[in-house]
Amino acid sequence: MHKSEQRRNSRRRNGQAGFTLVELMVVVAIIALLATTAGIYLFGALDDADQAKAQAEIRALKGAVTAYMLRNNRRLPDSLEQVAEFMDPPRIPQDPWGNTYVYTKHDARRYTIVSYGANGTPGGDGINADISSDDL
Repeated sequence: MHKSEQRRNSRRRNGQAGFTLVELMVVVAIIALLATTAGIYLFGALDDADQAKAQAEIRALKGAVTAYMLRNNRRLPDSLEQVAEFMDPPRIPQDPWGNTYVYTKHDARRYTIVSYGANGTPGGDGINADISSDDL
């Protein structure tokens, strides 16, 4: 047996065996890679949740507009603030990205409620895509 093998075996018998720095660095790199991968999926799920929340709020706003019309001889409101009393709680929410919902009255019977997505500007795709009451 060589001297280096004897020392190694001696340490193991004495309870002094451990990991080398390289082994620890490999383990830390693997953990970082797994955490990064999990983070990417988590943020994607959060984006999907924000879009689903905006769709649900637009549906609720459409219901409030319908209730307003039933109470006011089938007349559309001039703004969303007029339908706040039909919401629970009685207020107009902001979209999940902190922007106001855009209400557009087209004529006596047609209207659109839109969230412009995460960037708050018309157009876009993915998380920045517009979410419209016309699409729901």
